[in-house]
Amino acid sequence: MSEYLLRIDPAGQPRATILIVPPLFEEANRLRRTLVLAMRALAAKGFRAVLPDLPGQNDSLVALADVDLARWRDSLADTAAGIDGPLIVASFRGGALIDHRVEAAAWWRLAPVGGASLLRTLMRSRVSADREAGRTSSLESLQDAAKTAPLLLAGNRLSPAMVAQLGVSEAQAVEPLRSVGLGADGIAGTPLWLRAEPGEDATMAEAIAADIAAWSATCGIS
Repeated sequence: MSEYLLRIDPAGQPRATILIVPPLFEEANRLRRTLVLAMRALAAKGFRAVLPDLPGQNDSLVALADVDLARWRDSLADTAAGIDGPLIVASFRGGALIDHRVEAAAWWRLAPVGGASLLRTLMRSRVSADREAGRTSSLESLQDAAKTAPLLLAGNRLSPAMVAQLGVSEAQAVEPLRSVGLGADGIAGTPLWLRAEPGEDATMAEAIAADIAAWSATCGIS
């Protein structure tokens, strides 16, 4: 089953295609508006920018409970295989957990995070929500429950396979790779994935596009 894909083209022949790999789960919603602004900025610099939906996310018709990290990796690799010309993968946060099977000329990652860290954050949100609702849960009890049935975490129903894979998943080595964070030594901007609601940072989007374009030139893609 094919998934929805947002594509923004430059005015002329693209220098290369930037495959945007969004953050995972609710972080993707919080960052999406800024990612689209970054895609427009990349198009203004002569790049085609592509942002695919992952199975079970956004407009996908697949149930998230039927998905795991392995399926996301396969889906992303399949999307990349259909792209002609030089390809650069730009991954954000947990997106770095699923980008290594793509055949690309280069990779760029912003604030990559391990799967165990993402999972703990989701589970802590569930524990807090249960407490407010007068229910008792803990990280340990949620881990046990996730071994045999899908687990609802922050609005995401995750399969036992997804939970198990997240618990041990780390971003894999790829090259050439530029990995950047936020702040003085990285991208100017705010960690929008920490906000309670989706936000927008146009300055951050422009900085992302500029850094990816500079990395592209460093890798000999012009």
